[in-house]
Amino acid sequence: MKFKCEKELLEKTFSLARRATPNRSGTNPVLAGLYVELKKNKLVVLGSDLDLTIRIELTVGGEEDGKVVIPGALLSDIIRVLEEGQISFETKEDEIQINNGKSEFNLRTLPVDEFPKFEEPGGNEATINTKSLSNAFEQVVKAASMDDARPILTGVLLAAEEEGLRLVATDSYRMAIRDIPGTEILSRDELVLVPSRALDVVKRILNEDKELTVVLGEKEAVFKIGNINIVTRLIEGEFPNYKGLIPEKNKNKLIINREETLAALQRVKLLAREATPIRLSMTDKKIELLAIEQDIGQATETIDGNYSGEEITVAFNPDYLIDGLEVISTEEVSLETTDALKPAILKGLNEENFLYLLMPVRVS
Repeated sequence: MKFKCEKELLEKTFSLARRATPNRSGTNPVLAGLYVELKKNKLVVLGSDLDLTIRIELTVGGEEDGKVVIPGALLSDIIRVLEEGQISFETKEDEIQINNGKSEFNLRTLPVDEFPKFEEPGGNEATINTKSLSNAFEQVVKAASMDDARPILTGVLLAAEEEGLRLVATDSYRMAIRDIPGTEILSRDELVLVPSRALDVVKRILNEDKELTVVLGEKEAVFKIGNINIVTRLIEGEFPNYKGLIPEKNKNKLIINREETLAALQRVKLLAREATPIRLSMTDKKIELLAIEQDIGQATETIDGNYSGEEITVAFNPDYLIDGLEVISTEEVSLETTDALKPAILKGLNEENFLYLLMPVRVS
């Protein structure tokens, strides 16, 4: 195999494909590599951990066809530090030579025949505009759990609603729900549970193309964006009854400026270490943030806002509260509560398509 390509394109390609490689090689060390195949001027780069596969196709200056598996992390790091300009690749027996200006690297390759065969699954296909989808993924994906011991909660639920598509994610401490009216990729009442890890990759590249094609099979989903295909196994199991968790009515309502509240939270959070909650005290006369760290001290800040309801103090995990505020797009935000132990609802003022539910933290 022999070809040349510009550094900028290669760096972007290898960095993205590497996201699908496992953090640990486990029982199949070849998965730590990136599969690279050249046919004339078409180069295919593929990374996979069997659950997530990223396939990228690009045009290069091809000189000799071939295929090889190159250690992914090392390859990506090498390309990143090379000088701008063309980089040449040439295989020699069980090595690949990488040249750029005065730099030369010779890397031992991995066995090509041990790399899993890639077959793209079929299924129902739909093409949608990515304008609202990128923001929707940004709002929802972060709320999914990172704990593989509870695989159901590591996914994002895609549900067909009457007006379009609904995305739901929860880690049992907070929940994000986003509706995308007019977007139809599922049949009526159909539910699909997609790993949040895959949607996070999709989210990162959505802005680069105006259209996303989604193919939903029985056990896998494919997201096609330009020259990039992201294939992921769907999560099997029953997602929690999220609708039953949403309070029908909250008697207390606080309206605050989003950016001012975020800034205040970041300051008070300096004394809320190791998951120490921040208390939010609300009366019709004063709204106050308070963090108390034993043996260190405390931080207090009064914020502006409009409050109606009972005098109440509610404590929240500051990181989860900040996450919710960061993904809301409106200038003003409403926080609705019932009491110090029931779920609170955070949403943009007059923004009907997004809801962030947050569980309070019990404090003495």
